[in-house]
Amino acid sequence: MTFLWIKLLHILGMTSWMAGIFYLPRIFVHYVEGREAGQDVARLEIMARKLFGFMTIMAVFTLGFGLWLWFGYGFRGGWLHAKLLFVGFLIGYHFWCLAYLKKLQRGVLDRSGRYFRLFNELPLLIFIPILYFVLMKPF
Repeated sequence: MTFLWIKLLHILGMTSWMAGIFYLPRIFVHYVEGREAGQDVARLEIMARKLFGFMTIMAVFTLGFGLWLWFGYGFRGGWLHAKLLFVGFLIGYHFWCLAYLKKLQRGVLDRSGRYFRLFNELPLLIFIPILYFVLMKPF
């Protein structure tokens, strides 16, 4: 398999992972606000669990194909190390989402909708530097 195909699969996995990373906190917003309004939020719990499973699979694909590219192209360039630092932050955010999912499943998700709206902006602040380092390769 050529490296362009590996790169394509890496980008496809990353796009799917990021879609989940951006949407899961929105489910948290709707869950806490719906619960405060006395609405049935059971479906949101199911959606959150299934979405987290999907985005975890996509994260594994992304990281696996990324490692394949890394070993294929080599370990050159400071930009790659900077990118990997932010990928580490994204993985940390992923596990932070897992912690909130577990709270949601126990019915003790105690943050406000406003908090989760702000929480939802964090992955963008992580993703922008990743894109910058990959496209511009500044060092």
